Amino acid sequence: MTDFSDADDAAEAPRPAETFAEAEDALLSRWPETRLEPSLDRIRAFTELLGDPQRSYRSIHLTGTNGKTSTARMVDTLLRALDLRTGRFTSPHVEKMSERISVDGEPLDDDAFVRAFNDVAPYTHLVDAAEPFPLSFFEAVVGMAYAAFADAPVDVAVVEVGMGGAWDATNVIDADVAVVTPIALDHANFLGTTVAAIAREKAGIIKPGAVAVLAQQPLEAAEVLLQQAAEGGATVVREGIEFGVTARVPAVGGQSVTLRGLRGHYEDLFLPLYGAHQAQNAAAALAAVEALLGGDEPLSDEVVREAFGQATSPGRLEIVRRSPTIVLDAAHNPAGAEATAAAIEDSFRFDPLIGVVGVMGDKDAEGLLAAFEPLLAHVVITQNSTARALPADELAATAVEVFGEDRVTVVPRLADALDHAAGLAESGAGDALSSGAVLVTGSVVTVGEARLLLGGRK
Repeated sequence: MTDFSDADDAAEAPRPAETFAEAEDALLSRWPETRLEPSLDRIRAFTELLGDPQRSYRSIHLTGTNGKTSTARMVDTLLRALDLRTGRFTSPHVEKMSERISVDGEPLDDDAFVRAFNDVAPYTHLVDAAEPFPLSFFEAVVGMAYAAFADAPVDVAVVEVGMGGAWDATNVIDADVAVVTPIALDHANFLGTTVAAIAREKAGIIKPGAVAVLAQQPLEAAEVLLQQAAEGGATVVREGIEFGVTARVPAVGGQSVTLRGLRGHYEDLFLPLYGAHQAQNAAAALAAVEALLGGDEPLSDEVVREAFGQATSPGRLEIVRRSPTIVLDAAHNPAGAEATAAAIEDSFRFDPLIGVVGVMGDKDAEGLLAAFEPLLAHVVITQNSTARALPADELAATAVEVFGEDRVTVVPRLADALDHAAGLAESGAGDALSSGAVLVTGSVVTVGEARLLLGGRK
């Protein structure tokens, strides 16, 4: 337990924020999400001062490399269809910081976000003064979310990790259900250079006595996850064995899926999301909710049908404009890009498809570009506005190696890159049956900035 006896005198409480911008600036002044000091000491001290709000509701905790946010959103939608009040924490945000904290399916509005910040801000300086390192941006927002959920109050919190699992700030929650979406190589400089090492970090969210819902995994990841579950006495349910997708057919606006859950079989559900990976995410979401509720009876077919029919996942194969069609997808690693490419081939007939790609400097840009190469007729290389963005000229050098010089154009400013790509898509459509389109991808930040440029939040 942290000793705060001297901390109270050592630091002055911050002035309350009056506007969203002030709260946002105060949070952003803290250590960024990319600066890590792997310890739960600060967040535990913080939540202790807040009265351990994360213990006042049941919870579902999600980790994995890809699919976390989409799965969390589907879990949230299904729980609300069952008349449960929910809190949802996801990251990173697509357009606005307040998207990270949702109550009853809606992000906190500006006033609620400021209240949530002001509720916890008086305690942040106490932790800063008592600990060797100050609270980070991410730790502060996690504390805000947990306190806001308790204040609502919610019945169930749906919590997505920021990165990894064991040392992630969200992991002060003892979740009833731990969901592990597919694991692949990503954040290798933080989590490890092998799938097994990354799986060990992510397995840290599986708590003793919980239910672990495991998506299909590489063998080396599955072995680690199963060992963690066995050591803690957790119950394991696995995609392809206890639950899964039994059928799926692409449909206008999404797909028709049949899911086998832990308690029942749910046929011909319309899911307004594209790709086999989203059907698998839906199966994991269904299993997580069934595991939380327990019992032997299947969920109401009508409720499940209604919930999945309302599923959304902004920035994940999201069509934001027509003539030409512009699709946003936040794939930022090779595994995510492969799933996106397969979904586009499965669900669309774009010709030509022009890519607008901007990635972060710490990502496997070559692997991502290689996954998209068979799909894209041309790629427009750009960059987002953050300091972490890989400069467009550096990314272009890699793109030329993958695509060839004649299929690469460099347009560093994102707004100009979107205009240039749209022109290529329109001019490349050869006849009335051809439909040129633009895919914006490579980073959640790139997609978020493009979404704002193309009309913003719906």
